[in-house]
Amino acid sequence: MSLTPLARFLIFCFSALLLSGCATPTQMVLDAEVKRLCAIDGGIKVYETVPLPADRFDKFGKPNFRIPSKEYLKPQDEYFYTLDIFYYREGNPEVSREHIKMIRRSDGVVLGEAVFYGRGGGDISGPWHDSSFHCPDLTKQPYLETSIFVREKQK
Repeated sequence: MSLTPLARFLIFCFSALLLSGCATPTQMVLDAEVKRLCAIDGGIKVYETVPLPADRFDKFGKPNFRIPSKEYLKPQDEYFYTLDIFYYREGNPEVSREHIKMIRRSDGVVLGEAVFYGRGGGDISGPWHDSSFHCPDLTKQPYLETSIFVREKQK
C-alpha cells in the first residue's frame, strides 16, 4: 500500500512532535551530571541580611533600587553583583555553572552568593527551541536579592 505525499507529511510531523518531547540519551547523562554538581554546591547562601525600610521594596517584595553588575557600577550604587560563568561543555548541548555574588560596595563584603547549573540543547534537530534543565529549579528558588535584602521589623 502506497501512502500519499500528504499522508507521509502528516506521519512525519506527528513523529517529529513525539520525538521532540523525548529526552535523548545524551540529555539524560548531562542532566544527571547537572544534578550531581548541584548537590555539591548549588543554591543560595546568605552570609549577611540587610534590613531596609518598606519603601525600598516594590509590591512584589523585591528591592526597588538598582543593583548593577560590577562593570556598570556608578558612584551612587551601594551594592553590586558579579557573575562568573564556567562551561563544562560548550556547543550543543552545553553544560554550565553560574556563580553570582552580591557585594556591598562600602567594604567589599560578600553578602551572599548563588550557584546554578544548567544544560541547554542536545535535542533532536527540528524547528523547535532546544530544551534546557537547571538545578536548583529556578521556579522554586528564591531570588538572591530577596534573600539578602529584607524588610525592617516594624517597631
